[in-house]
Amino acid sequence: MTIPHETPAEQRLDHAPLRSAVIVNPNRVEGLDELRAGIREQLAEAGWPEPAWLETTAEDPGTGQAEQAVADGADVVFVAGGDGTVRACIDGLAGTEAALAILPGGTGNLLATNLGIPTNTIEGVQLALDRGRRLVDLGEVEGQTFAVMAGMGLDAAMVDDAPTKLKAVLGSVAYVYSALKHLNDAEMKVEIQVDDYPVLRRRARTVLVGNVGRLQGGVNLLPDAEPDNGQMDVAVLAPKNLGHWIQTAFGVLRPGRNKVPNMEVLRGSRITITSDRPQPRQLDGDVIEPSATLEVTVRPDTLWVCVYQPDTSEDLTEGAPAAD
Repeated sequence: MTIPHETPAEQRLDHAPLRSAVIVNPNRVEGLDELRAGIREQLAEAGWPEPAWLETTAEDPGTGQAEQAVADGADVVFVAGGDGTVRACIDGLAGTEAALAILPGGTGNLLATNLGIPTNTIEGVQLALDRGRRLVDLGEVEGQTFAVMAGMGLDAAMVDDAPTKLKAVLGSVAYVYSALKHLNDAEMKVEIQVDDYPVLRRRARTVLVGNVGRLQGGVNLLPDAEPDNGQMDVAVLAPKNLGHWIQTAFGVLRPGRNKVPNMEVLRGSRITITSDRPQPRQLDGDVIEPSATLEVTVRPDTLWVCVYQPDTSEDLTEGAPAAD
């Protein structure tokens, strides 16, 4: 792993030009030539050197490219693609000093939405130039990381069945179409272990572990989830019929809600969910192998992300990694 000479906070202070790389998913981003030219021009105007340009492949959706960018000394890694591309790149950036800069693309960018990152390319590049940084936690499942949410049960089945072409045309509406096919799926019997608390036994349709709370369509499922508190929120959803689902949906959407019907929320840094049978599972919208277990470990302060510059009255070195 290559570590830059300065931490992100120090980079913000001296405003020296930074090295960068662009990782792009050519199957999810249109107008690649225009995108490349626009980024190069914007960086050049700021005095930054020309970025490396790395495209994802079917064999490597972004992890290897991110590792290569870090090894080549990139201080900022721009990622243009959907949630799957961002998650793959995060695997390669986790634990390094390189900062992730998310650019729009694909069917959604939930991490960007949750961190208030704009979906306009010019503004996204400008965030990196302005040097606002936030150090966030990641979740880990069987050696794979996620930044938004892991799911087991109906949620993962819904993601797996949403047609790719429909997602490209309708966006989040495609997930509604897919969810309707699974509303009558049999519920799970699960045991949930959070940290060292007693094991909870529940019947559930889906269990979600969220580093942040917003889903597709702006639905704020876990409003108290924070990406940098060293813990994740666990939503156990247990509607039994269509009426219950409607109650739950209205409960989630209700402003100033206190409790959502048919949903229980837990919080911890080590979460193990064990079902009575193998279940579909997903990490940030990427389906992984079905299993009867979803074991999540929180990795605190693992990923630097380019965000809006904080108020200048703040201590710019706060939250920077300690020097060796």
